[in-house]
Formats: sequence, structure tokens, C-alpha cells
Amino acid sequence: MRSLFVFLAFSVVLSASALLTPIHAEAFLTDQDRTRLEEEYQKIQTEIAEWQKVLDETRAKKNTLQGDVTSLNALIKKAEAEIRQRGVSISKLSDEIKRKTELISSYEERLERGRESLAEMLRKQQEADERSLAELVLSADTFSTLYGDIELIAVVRRDLQLLFHEVREIKELTEEEKKNLAARRDQELDAKYDVEQSRKQIAQNEAEKKKLLNITRDQEKTYSTVLAERQRRAEQIRSALFPLRDTEGISFSVALDAASRASQATGVRASLILAILSQESDLGKNVGSCYVTDLESGDGAGKNTGTVFQRVMKSPRDTQPFERITNALGLPWAVTPVSCPLGRIYTANRGFGGAMGPSQFIPSTWQLYEARLSDKLGVQTANPWDAQHAIMATALYLEDLGADGATYTAERNAACRYYSGRSCDNRRPSNSFYGDSVIKKAESFQENIDFLKNI
Repeated sequence: MRSLFVFLAFSVVLSASALLTPIHAEAFLTDQDRTRLEEEYQKIQTEIAEWQKVLDETRAKKNTLQGDVTSLNALIKKAEAEIRQRGVSISKLSDEIKRKTELISSYEERLERGRESLAEMLRKQQEADERSLAELVLSADTFSTLYGDIELIAVVRRDLQLLFHEVREIKELTEEEKKNLAARRDQELDAKYDVEQSRKQIAQNEAEKKKLLNITRDQEKTYSTVLAERQRRAEQIRSALFPLRDTEGISFSVALDAASRASQATGVRASLILAILSQESDLGKNVGSCYVTDLESGDGAGKNTGTVFQRVMKSPRDTQPFERITNALGLPWAVTPVSCPLGRIYTANRGFGGAMGPSQFIPSTWQLYEARLSDKLGVQTANPWDAQHAIMATALYLEDLGADGATYTAERNAACRYYSGRSCDNRRPSNSFYGDSVIKKAESFQENIDFLKNI
């Protein structure tokens, strides 16, 4: 009996000491490597500043051939330096992630060993607790042995509580390390994405530089032709029709102006706002094709066909604010179009329709943003069918979803949440596909925006 408790107490001591032993993660970069990276980083910083100075000095020559060539050269050199800078950052970040992963693995191994020790101690304590006092007395060689065993029971119980506490602390520390590691991984993704965007910009600048270098100083006519081509492209971009759901399309120039104001108000990039609206405009054929015919049930009908749809809008969650919103705008709710549900007959797993306007806000969500929209737009009543209002609403919603972080992962996750309420998850292709598509559209819009800025 006494040997059992000696073993038990010894297990407690071993387990506790194992959990408390300091962890020494393997260093993946030597001190010499780290010093070299730091020196390279500082050198690149200086180089970037020098090329920025060249850019500033050549802005006054923007409309001259030499000014364009010099500016493009400076842009290329600066971008190349920034790529190298990102490379250094990624190397340092990768090393940090490796060390964090090693640390987490150590914690998890120690936590598992602690759990095994706990399970063994609990089993043996239960065996001891099930024995009666009479059995303890009869199994003890002497009274001193009995008293010693009882004292050991108290020690084991005390150390058991201590070990539980230690395990909880290790588990919390492990979870915090995992959280930090996830954030580091997002930073690495952002850095890699920035590198790729810089490379793309370099390729575009290089192509334009070569074209300009073929134009000599005395070929002003040819140079004028290049400028004229730029102006024509700029006008095509400005006047291109920007499609929006449930409203007539507006020009890209008007959409960009509204998105730029929304960007200033929220910190969300204008290109991302436009990308979300563009993505929404391309999805679904029945969007904006239903009317609500009964506010009590939420039932409705097709706008063009008269086809009956059950529970177009969720009642009363959305039907009540829908009635209030339309009344405030002087619109008859019975002939104001909203999105149709995905099926005529209501089933438990079928979603509702009832989304309004270009941004496709359901009424209960729209009313959450009404006060902020009125403040940002300077209007008394926000209108979900007004393109300018819808663009601001999209920006506010994206801001709440974290898109104002303006990094690749922040914007991609915000887009996925806009679509499904969840962050992007590659295990759910339909969810991550939406986020990837929005990012691609945002890149395209950003190219057009940057082009217009340089005209």
C-alpha cells in the first residue's frame, strides 16, 4: 500500500517538474545571419529613400519625355528595392514562424505528458479512495505506516491540484502561441502578396519604359500620339458602365468618385469597395426580381412573371423594417423590388430573399447602418436603392468586417465574411472562391485607378 502512494507522489513531482522545465527552441538563423539581414534591410531602406528623392525631383517634368523616362526608371529601381526589402522581411518572418511552431510542439508534447500523468494519478487515487478505513488498517504493517500512508494521500491530493493548475496554464499559453502564429502567417501572406504586386507593377513600368525609350527627343509628334492614347484610354475607363444590382448602371467615374469618398470615411480601399459591388452585380439571375405581397407572412411574387414565392422576406424581422424604410422614402412597399429566394416553396434549409438595392442589404441589417449612413452622407434618410448610398453602406460594412486593415488577408477575409459570414477557409471552396474573386477584381480596379491618377 505504501509503495503505491510513494509511486504516486513521485509521479506528481516528475510531471510537475517536466511541465515547468524551460524550453529552448532551436535557432533556425544564426546570429551572423540575423546581423546580415539587418544590415541588408537598412541598406535597402536607404536605397528606397534615394529613389524616392529622384521621383520627387522629376515630378515637375511629368509631361516631358525625359521626365517620364527618369520617373519610370526611379519607379522600377524603387520597386526592385522594395521587393528585396520584402524578401528580407519574409526570411525573418519565416524563421520566427519556425521557432514558434517548434515552441508550440514542445508545449503540446508537455501538455500530453501532463495529461497522461494526471490520468494515472486519478486512477490510482480512485483505487485508494475505494478502500475502506478497515482495509487500510489491516493492510498497514504498523500504525506508523498507516499514518504515513494517510499523510501521503494528502500530499498527492495537494500536488494533484497543483498539477491541474500547471496544465491549465500550459494550455492557455499554447493557445496564445497558436493565435500569435496564425497572425504571423497572415503577415507572411500579406508580404508575399505585396511582393507579387510589386513585381507586376515593375513589369508594366518596364514595358512602358521601353516604349518611351524608342521615342527620341525630336519625335514630339510620336510622343503626342502616346499621350493621346493615354487620354483615350482614360476616357474609356471613366465612361465605362459600372453595373449595379437593382438599379441602372452608372459610369465608372461616378462609381469611383462615390467609392473614393466612402474610402476616406472608412479607410477601406476604393478598389475593394468597387470589387464587392461588381462581384455582387454578377451573381444570381433572380436578384431584385420579386415583390413582397404580404407583410404578415413575407410571401411575395415575381416582378415580371407574377410567380408566387413563399416567404420572400423573413417576417417580422425584415418585413417590419422594410415597411418603415419604404414609407420613409415615399416608396410603395408592394411594388418595390427585392431579391427572390432560391426556390418558390419554402423549406427548412432554404434561405430567404428580400435583399435591397445594389449592396443587397436585408432590411434588418440596413437599419443597423441608417444612422451612420445619414451622418456620413449628410442626408436625413438613407436610401438602399440609391447607388451613392449603397456604395457608402458597402464601405461601412467592410470596415466592420476588418477590411480597413488594407492587407491582403484582411481584405480577403472581409470579402468572405461579406458573402458567408465566415473568414476565408480553403476547406470550403465556395467561400474562399468568393474572396479570391473579389481580390482579383480589386487588383483590376486598382490598375485603372492608378492609371487615371497618372494622367
